[in-house]
Amino acid sequence: MTTFTSQTGHLTERPLDEREALLKHYVRKILAAPVYDVAIETPLQPARQLSERLGNQVLLKREDLQPVYSFKIRGAYNRVVQLSAEERARGVIAASAGNHAQGLALAARELGIEATIVMPRTTPELKVHGVRSRGGKVVLHGDAFPDALAHALKLAAAQGLTFVPPYDDPDVIAGQGTVAMEILRQHAGRLDAIFVPVGGGSLIAGIAAYVKYLRPDVKVIGVEPDDSNCLQAAMAAGERVVLGQVGLFADGVAVAQIGAHNFEVCRHFVDEVLTVSADEICAAIKDIYDDTRSITEPAGALAVAGIKKYVERDGVGGQTLVAIDSGANINFDRLRHVAERAELGEKREAIIAVTLPERPGAFKAFCEALGRRQITEFNYRYNSGDEAHIFVGVQTHPLTDPRAALVESLQEQGFPVLDLTENELAKVHIRHMVGGRAAYIGEERLFRFEFPERPGALFNFLDKLGGRWNITLFHYRNHGAADGRVLAGLQVPEDENHLIFEALDEIGYPYREESDNPACKLFLG
Repeated sequence: MTTFTSQTGHLTERPLDEREALLKHYVRKILAAPVYDVAIETPLQPARQLSERLGNQVLLKREDLQPVYSFKIRGAYNRVVQLSAEERARGVIAASAGNHAQGLALAARELGIEATIVMPRTTPELKVHGVRSRGGKVVLHGDAFPDALAHALKLAAAQGLTFVPPYDDPDVIAGQGTVAMEILRQHAGRLDAIFVPVGGGSLIAGIAAYVKYLRPDVKVIGVEPDDSNCLQAAMAAGERVVLGQVGLFADGVAVAQIGAHNFEVCRHFVDEVLTVSADEICAAIKDIYDDTRSITEPAGALAVAGIKKYVERDGVGGQTLVAIDSGANINFDRLRHVAERAELGEKREAIIAVTLPERPGAFKAFCEALGRRQITEFNYRYNSGDEAHIFVGVQTHPLTDPRAALVESLQEQGFPVLDLTENELAKVHIRHMVGGRAAYIGEERLFRFEFPERPGALFNFLDKLGGRWNITLFHYRNHGAADGRVLAGLQVPEDENHLIFEALDEIGYPYREESDNPACKLFLG
């Protein structure tokens, strides 16, 4: 038996009785947490359509209905209410890009405490306004959460403010654990598993502590984005790890390292951690909307996406599965991207590239080969005198007409097909820019970037490149989040290939070379 010791970062032996004592400690704190001064007991709502489709009873714990549209109010209030009179008089400070910020602002206002929230400059205006409307003072600093955190800690030391962490704190964990207390009270019958979205880990730690103490037969399963899986990585390594970078689509859980206090609970009492893709998250947002007519933020839909993957993987039926719908703080302009990707996540659309002979009737023959399937998107690119490349979206069904059957059918009828459904470059960029490369351009290399969504990001990119390489292509897509997606072509002489990566690393934007991506070769070549 081993456990994580947060002070040293190493693994040490923890006897069974100490593990039981740890659970008892948190259960006492959860039962004593006065969160209902500001929070509400949220309903445990049946998802009827989803339940019927999956063959299991799916229940949604509607934390999106909290006063700040997120469970975060529970932990923030429970932490702040513990402060001494002297600490309250000095004020509190936090770093957050969203939900914790709004929860702390409301908690502080209710207790008559001044709250300062340091937020990255890339924070969506919706969340900045949410903090200010609840009485919090907003300081915008840096382009990402680590910058904001460093500045918040600096201000806390300089001004004597009490720093309130978003997740790695026993009182925060206890506040979030009241979600589990409600679930077990609201559903006394058979309960097979609770699926919990994971960012820093306070919610799943609180739920695991309470559930495993009272109902150890109930599984507690974490769900993370596949590009922000800090808990899964820590569980595999047996210790906390720091991810090199995290995806920003589910910004509410974009955390590089699980909290130390949280991991001490999770490593013993969390049964499993699943990961899901951005497309699967989008499909889950649609599932929740179909059953509740509410719109969940990406992080809030993780648990539903995890349930769907769990049921598909294990083939379970007749079980009772709870999903924590953790929040609804989503910018309206992100819904375009969610709707665009939901069908892909539900496996109800295939994105394919098909080569057609350049002659009259070829497109008609292709449509006949599709049969009764519906075309959802069509982009045509003339390639040469005897062939053309088309970028096509085709409606499919995961059970009655799967994507693999479509591809196989077209290939059997003589159509060269490339399946691009899982190709991120194709889905984000190529579908919007089917075009071509000018014949005279040589030595071109293509790179995909994530730009911080702030004024000056493009100038910074160009300035640091220093005009050394000619830009041959540039396509930008914004999804209403903190990052914009960019595809850029650069003309790089062969003897300077070693220099391009040094220059891009210095710029500091996450990037990936796509020069050999088959979608680029078909539609940009």
